[in-house]
This record gives sequence, structure tokens and C-alpha cells, in this order.
Amino acid sequence: MPSINILIRSALNRGVAIPAMPLALTAARRLDERGQRGLIRYYAAAGVGGLAVGVHTTQFAIRDPRHGLFEPVLALAAEELARADRDRDQEEPLIRVAGICGAARQAVAEAETARDLGYHLGLLNLAAVGEAAEDAVIAHCRAVAEVIPLFGFYLQPSVGGRVLPYGFWRKFAEIEGLAAIKIAPFNRYQTLDVVRAVAEAGRADVALYTGNDDAIVQDLVTPYRIERPGGCVERRIVGGLLGHWSVWTRPAVALLDECRRAAESGAASTDLLSRGVRVTDANAAFFDAANQFKGCIAGLHEVLRRQGLLAGIWCLDPDEALSAGQAEEIDRVYRSYPNLNDDEFVAAHRDEWLSG
Repeated sequence: MPSINILIRSALNRGVAIPAMPLALTAARRLDERGQRGLIRYYAAAGVGGLAVGVHTTQFAIRDPRHGLFEPVLALAAEELARADRDRDQEEPLIRVAGICGAARQAVAEAETARDLGYHLGLLNLAAVGEAAEDAVIAHCRAVAEVIPLFGFYLQPSVGGRVLPYGFWRKFAEIEGLAAIKIAPFNRYQTLDVVRAVAEAGRADVALYTGNDDAIVQDLVTPYRIERPGGCVERRIVGGLLGHWSVWTRPAVALLDECRRAAESGAASTDLLSRGVRVTDANAAFFDAANQFKGCIAGLHEVLRRQGLLAGIWCLDPDEALSAGQAEEIDRVYRSYPNLNDDEFVAAHRDEWLSG
């Protein structure tokens, strides 16, 4: 069973900001290597603790043989993250998370590729297993965990996930190679199922991360007190692995730090909770919540395009674009919440990040 470097484990359990990396493309819908490197340099400069690559925000179509981008994109990102580690005056490396998709053969092959490229964890998307029985899904997860430490993922059903009950997560929490779980069902009941299952399994070593874009601050400041034989166990969601944090990233890192301080003090201010509502409103515009998230990737691209970090909002699928009225919603949240963006920070360093 593969193990995690002690420094990676320490950072993961403390809680860090891990953006889900978008894909930089040219107008011909080919990889824009300069733009991709610039984007990764932006995240490193913004103070993130890691990066997730090959996930939904990176576009699942990178795996399509027509594009053949899965390994090249992971390799480019690994190279830039290694460069960032050399340039940073910190002992802890940036956490490298690779998205893992597909049925058993594909998932194991992707995990092997990620491991060989130096990724620390595999974020396992279970959409390909469909409605398979729970024990079969657990076996699928164990097979991937034999290759690379596992970052579990509760994906909301509206974008391809399925409802996974407490019983599933209780079995999942027993997988030896499990290191963290991204909780993203966009549902309070289902979020609690995961937290309770991990607590009742006694897995204090498994880090909990929010992927609930509609409740980021709420997740990060809430103490979950779970009664189990032997007494009460308190668990917290310590960090975030979020597509939302791929834009306006520097303020997101600061927000995570503020949420951590609030959680440690046991008192979240009304201002912090109110800011959480503003973050949710901004997310609704970026992710196109009004249209069942159809424009979510294009919406993130649009923010990065406005900042000059991406040349355009092109996706591998030509039909994937902003929804009607989505650009106006992004205009609105820009006007309404100027303190949430990092445009000045980006403008001051963008040319440096995009050079070479």
C-alpha cells in the first residue's frame, strides 16, 4: 500500500487551499502551454497549498484519444509545481492531486500515470461505476488505493454523481490507503453522513475537505461533534478542494486562514458568515447555478480571461460556453463584491507569470 510523505500528510491534515486547475487552450482548442504554466504560477504565488489536475475543471475530455491531453497536462503541471517548490522558501511541498476517472482498468492506469509523474494523491471520481452495488464500488476504490493514496470524492448527483449513504462511507473509511475526502454533494444531510462515518470509523488521520461550493465558509467554521462509544469526537472540515478557488485565488487563501482562526477560537463573526453568503453568490454566477451548472467551466474561464490569465474561454467541447445572461451575472458580482477579487494582484504579476 503506497504511503504519503510525512510533510504532505502534515499539510493535508492542517488544511490547505487546493484549486481545481482549469485547462488553458488556444483558439484552435489546443493546449496553450504558456497560458497553462502562467496559471499554475499564479496559484503558487497566491499561496495555495496544492493543486488538483485532471479533474472536472480541467475538463474530462482531456482523456479523449482525439485530444490525448491527460498525461501531457499532468506532466506539465507536475513540472511547474516542482519548479514552484524550488522557488518557495517553505519545507512543505505543494500537494499534487490527480483526478482519476473511469472503470477499473482506466482508473488504475490513470492512477499509475499520476503516481509515476510524482502526484501524491488520486481524487477518485466514481461516476463511471454508475449504479453498481456498494461492495463493488468499494472494491473499485481499494484497487486504486493500491496504486496511489486515495482522495475520496462525494460528487453531487446533478453533475454526474450518485447518492452514497452513510453505510457506504463507513466502509469507505476503512480503506487503508485513504488519506482525505472531498465532500461535495451540495447537501447538508449527505455532508454529515461523510463526517459521521469517518469519525465513527476512528479515522483521525483522514483529512476532510469541502467541495460544497454553496457552503464554503459554513463548512470551514463548523465543528462536527459526533457521539460514539467512548465519548464525543469532534471533526472539522479543514480545507477546500474547489473549482471555485481556481479564480480570485489569493483572497480565497486568506479566507481559509480566517476560517481556520475562527474555528480554533470557537467563534465565527457575523461578518465572516456574511462573507460566506457573498462567496456563494459569486459562485452561483461563475458556476451558472441558474442553468444547472451548464456554463460552470466557461464561467471560470471568463473570470480568468478578464484578468488576462487566459487568452479566451474556449473549451475542448465547442458547445461548452457561457449561458445566456451568465456574463451579466459575473458583471454583477464583480460590482457587488470588489473585495473578493484579486485583479490588482494579478495585474501586478501577470506578465511575469506568462513569460518563459
